Amino acid sequence: MIDFFPMSHYWWLYLAFTGFVLLMLALDLGVFHRKAHVVSFREAAAWSSVWVALSLTFNYAIYQYALWKFPLDPRLSATPGFDSAAAARQVGLEFLAGYLVEKSLSVDNIFVFVLVFSYFAIPAQYQHRVLFFGIIGALVFRAIFIAIGSVLMQYHWVVILFGVFLVLTGLKMLFAPEKGLEPDRNPLVRLFRKFVPVTGELHGQKFFVRLKGVLYATPLLIALLFVEVTDIIFAVDSVPAIFALTREPLIVFTSNVFAILGLRALYFMLADAIGKFHLLKYGLALVLIFVGLKMAWLNGMFGGKFPIGWSLGIIGGLIAVSVMLSWLIPKRA
Repeated sequence: MIDFFPMSHYWWLYLAFTGFVLLMLALDLGVFHRKAHVVSFREAAAWSSVWVALSLTFNYAIYQYALWKFPLDPRLSATPGFDSAAAARQVGLEFLAGYLVEKSLSVDNIFVFVLVFSYFAIPAQYQHRVLFFGIIGALVFRAIFIAIGSVLMQYHWVVILFGVFLVLTGLKMLFAPEKGLEPDRNPLVRLFRKFVPVTGELHGQKFFVRLKGVLYATPLLIALLFVEVTDIIFAVDSVPAIFALTREPLIVFTSNVFAILGLRALYFMLADAIGKFHLLKYGLALVLIFVGLKMAWLNGMFGGKFPIGWSLGIIGGLIAVSVMLSWLIPKRA
């Protein structure tokens, strides 16, 4: 399989993209959210639109770059039967499909955020701070998982194993009963509390506070810790899912990052209405089953690559139908 963006040739693109992400995060916390405040629906909708627009702009830019660069790349042009225009279109659609999957799966994170903030009684004005640092941690862990995944995906048996894992995960989402949130029983949270004392109340937007000469963690830090653990668990599903759509680490990394960066704004938009999307989890479960089958079986049936256009249509259709049915069929009391 042709590697369109090998790290040895395109390290500068990874570096430039990472610099852009760090600049946006610095502007976010240092300029637009320097003071803790309640994020309104209007502000969240504006930021969500900005992140989606940036994602689609990057999608178009990477397509145009591939359209210009691929015919000039001697490594690609020397490949028999290589069609540079088709390859550029493939890259553009793979990013779009990966972004759609990651954006949809991130809605599951929002369900958990709502429960975590409710459980720890985190006021609305401090939630953005928790999510901001949670997103930074998520970006680091996703980068590590993607780097590991790009190496493992070179082995066919790993591809089959990941595909089967995604199918089983989707089936579990379909049929397993929902479990309540119990942060105090989380092993990492319990281990943390053994070594670091925790205050019983918040101290503004501080994660640590010193009382009578003793350093304490606040419930805000425990909420952040639980958010990080939750994202690692979700990444175990989402990273293999996007590798089912594309084997290009650059596409996997950038689509993941854009989906995560827009997660906070999406949370503040949907937090109050998240209960209305009660059937979305079934749509997401079917998406995981589909991408698992694509990875383990369908790609082989279609000569190594299931058509990305079909994948995009199936994924978008499953999500749209589950959202529509959530509005049409009221949730049982």
